[in-house]
Amino acid sequence: MLSNFNHERWVMCCINVRAQRLVVEECMKSVHLSFLRAWRWVNQRKAFGRPLHSLAVIRSKLAGMISRVESLQSWLESVTYQMCNMSYREQASKLAGQIAFLKSHMTRSAQLTAADAVQIFGGRGITQTGMGKFIEHYHRTVTFDALLGGAEDVLADLGVRQAIRGMPSDVRL
Repeated sequence: MLSNFNHERWVMCCINVRAQRLVVEECMKSVHLSFLRAWRWVNQRKAFGRPLHSLAVIRSKLAGMISRVESLQSWLESVTYQMCNMSYREQASKLAGQIAFLKSHMTRSAQLTAADAVQIFGGRGITQTGMGKFIEHYHRTVTFDALLGGAEDVLADLGVRQAIRGMPSDVRL
C-alpha cells in the first residue's frame, strides 16, 4: 500500500513542478518578451518612477522562483531515477520518506511561487480574466495541492520517522 502512495505522490510532484514552471514562464513573459501585451503593461506600470521590470525586487522574486523550480526538478529527477531502479519493496522502505519530503517541500514552494507571481502581476494577478487569469487561478487553487496525498505536516513527519528508522544504532555525537 505504501508503494501505491509513493507513486500517487510522485505523480502529484510531477504535476506540481510543471505548474510551477508554467507560472515562472508567465512571469518571465510579463517581464521580458517585448512583443507581448504583458511587456507593454509592465513597461507602462511604474513603481518609484521606473518601469516595473527594472526593479531589483522583481528580478529577485524571479530568481527565487527559478531556483526553487530548478531544485525541485532536480530532486524529482533523482527520486524518479531511484524509483526506476528499485523494487516496490525497496521503494517502500527507502523512498517513502524522500517522496513525502519532496511533496511537502514542493507544495510549500508552490505557495511561495504563487505569492511571488501575484506580486509581479499586481492587480492583474488577482483577476479571473485577462492577462493574469492563469496566475489568479494558480494562486487560488495551489493550497489544495498541499492536502492531496497527505497534508504537509503529516508527510514531513513520515519523512523524519523514516530517516530516524534508517539511522544506525551505533551513531554517536
